[in-house]
Amino acid sequence: MAGQFSSCVEYGLGLSKRILYGKEAVPSPSAMSRSSSRSRPSEQGYLPEAPMVYAAVSDPEIVDNPDIPSYQPYVYGRCEPPALIPLHMHGVALEIESYLDTAFVTVTGNWRVHCISTGKKCDCRVAVPMGEKGSLLGVEVDVAGSSYRTQLITTEGQPDSRKVAKDAYFLKRHIYTFKVPQVEGGSFISLKIRWSQKLLYHDGKFCLTVPFNFPAYVNPVGNKITKGEKISLSVNMGADAEVLCQTTSHPLKVVRRQSGRLNFSYEAQVAAWSSADFSFSFTVNTKDVYGGVFLQSPTLRDFDDREMFCFYLIPRNSQTWKVFKKEVIFIIDISGSMAGDPLENAKSAVLASLSNLNQEDTFNIIAFNGEVRVFSSSMELATNEALLKAKNWVSAELIADGGTNILLPLRQAMKLLAKTADTIPFIFLITDGAVEDEREICNMMKGYLTSGGSICPRISTFGIGLYCNHYFLQMLAQIGRGYYDAAYDGASIDYRVQRLFTRASSVTLANITVDAFEHLDSLELFPSNMLDLSSGSPLIISGRYEGSFPPSIKVSGTLADMSNFAIDLKVQRSKDFPLDRVLAKRHIDMLTAHAWLLGSKELEEKVSKMSNLTGVPSEYTSMTLKQTDKGNKALELTRTQEVYKKVIQRTKSVSNSQNDIILGSLGVGFGNLAATVENKAPASEEAKPSDVAEVLVKAASTCCTRLLDRICCMCFIRTCTHVNNQCAIFLTQLCTALCCCECLNCCFELFS
Repeated sequence: MAGQFSSCVEYGLGLSKRILYGKEAVPSPSAMSRSSSRSRPSEQGYLPEAPMVYAAVSDPEIVDNPDIPSYQPYVYGRCEPPALIPLHMHGVALEIESYLDTAFVTVTGNWRVHCISTGKKCDCRVAVPMGEKGSLLGVEVDVAGSSYRTQLITTEGQPDSRKVAKDAYFLKRHIYTFKVPQVEGGSFISLKIRWSQKLLYHDGKFCLTVPFNFPAYVNPVGNKITKGEKISLSVNMGADAEVLCQTTSHPLKVVRRQSGRLNFSYEAQVAAWSSADFSFSFTVNTKDVYGGVFLQSPTLRDFDDREMFCFYLIPRNSQTWKVFKKEVIFIIDISGSMAGDPLENAKSAVLASLSNLNQEDTFNIIAFNGEVRVFSSSMELATNEALLKAKNWVSAELIADGGTNILLPLRQAMKLLAKTADTIPFIFLITDGAVEDEREICNMMKGYLTSGGSICPRISTFGIGLYCNHYFLQMLAQIGRGYYDAAYDGASIDYRVQRLFTRASSVTLANITVDAFEHLDSLELFPSNMLDLSSGSPLIISGRYEGSFPPSIKVSGTLADMSNFAIDLKVQRSKDFPLDRVLAKRHIDMLTAHAWLLGSKELEEKVSKMSNLTGVPSEYTSMTLKQTDKGNKALELTRTQEVYKKVIQRTKSVSNSQNDIILGSLGVGFGNLAATVENKAPASEEAKPSDVAEVLVKAASTCCTRLLDRICCMCFIRTCTHVNNQCAIFLTQLCTALCCCECLNCCFELFS
């Protein structure tokens, strides 16, 4: 899908060369292509790196300057799939609110349909790339007297909404695209896009990167057109310490500085739009571990009347704290579906991670498909000789083949780590598949770890592609007091596995307890088990409670030298800290994992209610784009629910709900057992659903379109004037036969 999108944009840029802008307004040749400094594989060469809007052109005849018609020669044929012409952007504003490890991003912009003749209309496609673990929260579209707003609706009891939505899909897991129907040439499109994403923590710094890299071809043509660019950033860490800016990609100006807070702004008239992602890093000026507890009462609309809390602990910047000795086991999926880049990148990541172990640490490697292969019968010290031996073993033994059985290697790993003493054992599971006994695995590991005490293995999980059950992996990590991460494309596997290893294994404070938790009337924790504090990640524990917190709490734990550690943290009510927004995505994901494990309809309904209340998508809600009259509010949610059910029941009755566009579910699903059994390669993007009628029309027109696209119009007309009747009849019959063959081939593909 990403490759097709990129090809459509490339063709659209070629098609836009038909547009004449006048003598004083001529786009430079460099504006029509990517610069050499940003060259990448052709599949991703034209994928958006900032919010973009494209004109989807099926009929090349309508491509022209809406202000100055150029009366170009007629173009025969149609574009299937439609060519995508990037629209010129006339203004953009970026607003970021950062709280702890979560950032809320709002992009507002104006685009003009500069490439479609006046009086003609075309669909426009919006593409939204998001940052680290981005989640789309909402879109508002205003165009030519109409407005569109996204709404979340419950999909309980309905078929998978991914099969219903045809106008919206993921190009990559971080790039979402949807259609705005029938926009007139020359009109302006105003967009307001909101999403949330995570901040990364590295070497004591919080780092934020937001896609804000606009290509040159979205710059409006003309010297008199002003281009206003605006950025605002607010950082709220909730700590009684100074927030210090470390690096920034754009020239920000400090407008407000308070304890634990920092506000920036930037506004300018620019010659060209931003050509780099917005990046920002900061630290909190403290020499020791810092943290606190935020409390918030439920809102009036909240269906849960329990109080909300968030306990956070940020590791110290200095290197004086030692890291616990480690016993590490990597469990690597080598089933047939891992063949090629997924397995090679996973092997590279494992060997790179092991090379960072200290010589007193121990390690082992378990490879699995339908069977289990173990590097060593016992744990090996991480000496240079042992690491070289492991590298040779990985190269020789880790060959992709066979099925997937996750239970066997987990049992083997637990046996190898059964005699742990003064170290912390770690298990890292890497897989791209789903298995039938996932619930049994979770229950079995829960039994193992409950009886293992404080030094039971920490289990971290890593999913590759869309076919594995990411909620099973999240649940297993919660049970194992570890971390979870995923890669949806092969290129990011190496980096993300190493990052997960650093985050999970750099433990500086273990067996953490909070005294106030024991005195509450009731307590629900997310995650359900207390994690360790790592030098590579802040510790954030949240949830709901009944009772009362004291003015301060005492946090205790064990350091790497086996000495005890304790710190008192302040408890405060969150005033300018929107705890419900910050925790919404975290709670929804963890509750979804519990709902999957227990098969609980009650929990599913709870997740659905939370999703609708907070505006955060979930597996049990679907997003719709609702058209309303400009200035009026969208219809009530119950009305939208009714419309959605009708669309599900009658997929052909589009005319009865023309004002609604079903964007579908934005979740990752619960794995694909059939794809795992068939050893399909990990999917990184969703297949765009297509209508049968659309496929037939495309098949019928493909042959003639290809022929006409390759013949010069004037030459073809001159040739036809010299063709006799018999030859004309023959050519007509030949074209008809070719069309019929293409239709038959299409029918075979549809019904086979």
